Amino acid sequence: MRATPCCMSNWFETIYNTELVGNTLDLWLYAVGAAVVLFLLLKLILRVLQRQVASLSTKTATVVDDLLAAALKSTKSFVLMVVAIWGGAQLLDFGAKGNYLDYTLLIVLVLQAAVWANRMVSVYIVFYTDARREDNPAAVSVVHGLSFLVRLLIWSLAFLLVVDNLGYDVTALVAGLGISGIAVALALQNILGDLFASLSIVLDKPFVIGDFIIVGDLMGVVEKIGLKTTRLRSLSGEQLIFSNNDLLSSRVRNYKRMQERRVPFAFGVLYQTTPEQLESIPPMVRELIESIEGTRFDRAHFKGFGDSSYDFEVVYYVNTSDYAVYMDIQQAINLGICRGFAERNIEFAYPTRTLYVHNS
Repeated sequence: MRATPCCMSNWFETIYNTELVGNTLDLWLYAVGAAVVLFLLLKLILRVLQRQVASLSTKTATVVDDLLAAALKSTKSFVLMVVAIWGGAQLLDFGAKGNYLDYTLLIVLVLQAAVWANRMVSVYIVFYTDARREDNPAAVSVVHGLSFLVRLLIWSLAFLLVVDNLGYDVTALVAGLGISGIAVALALQNILGDLFASLSIVLDKPFVIGDFIIVGDLMGVVEKIGLKTTRLRSLSGEQLIFSNNDLLSSRVRNYKRMQERRVPFAFGVLYQTTPEQLESIPPMVRELIESIEGTRFDRAHFKGFGDSSYDFEVVYYVNTSDYAVYMDIQQAINLGICRGFAERNIEFAYPTRTLYVHNS
């Protein structure tokens, strides 16, 4: 028998009025349709935004549009699907159970926000390090280490928000983590101290790579500033390794920052030297130093009477921090003084002892 139109109408009406989880089938069809349309619309909007921002980022030198482009690119289709399902579900009535959809949406959005933040940190680190890799490689290594801490903070906050929305007591969890964190911090205090010391070195810049520094009785050229240690190359060639915390707690002498070098030196002449010869020494030394390029004469004086010599003190400045240039100048001055003394028959003093024997 062929079904009459009346029977077909009753059959469709029965199907549409069939309830599934408290909602009729026709409402379910509307909800599914709305979810599909919303998902496709969100995908379209996302693609348009990605293309527009990507095109903009190639035309500017700022990092803001690059960060936005990276965030849009890291948007997950699963998140759009959950948003679309939640939007379609607004046409349905689940009663108290509808709160679970709200919680699910919030958790997914929190995780997506963490993904956005993590991706933006990564892009900014690349932007920062590329701009400073040549000029300040120490900052690059420290920033990479700090980026790990930033990412850890991002995901920790996301975890706490998710746990809170799942109905757990976050306060008790944070308190427990705080006690555990104190224990971990005490165990890792030396490592954390070195880490923050490296940050202080990079930001405050008491020295940078290439500087010649003296720490205690050790000296060398800074080769690398790491997260935990700083490495120097000594004058004799070996590598000196200092923990960053110990380095900052020490007195550091940075010779690379020196604009000019103050050089004092002394010498003595024999007691047989005549007063006229003694008088000629300071002007001779002054004329000699002023004739050498890159120097600034300060003073030359007959200082006093030593055990076996007339003592002179000379002070001058070298207009550079270059140690090799300083040594070349000091050598030229020493040789000039030797020649000047030879021309004036003046002799350098050296420790002597004279023994007088009297016959009674």
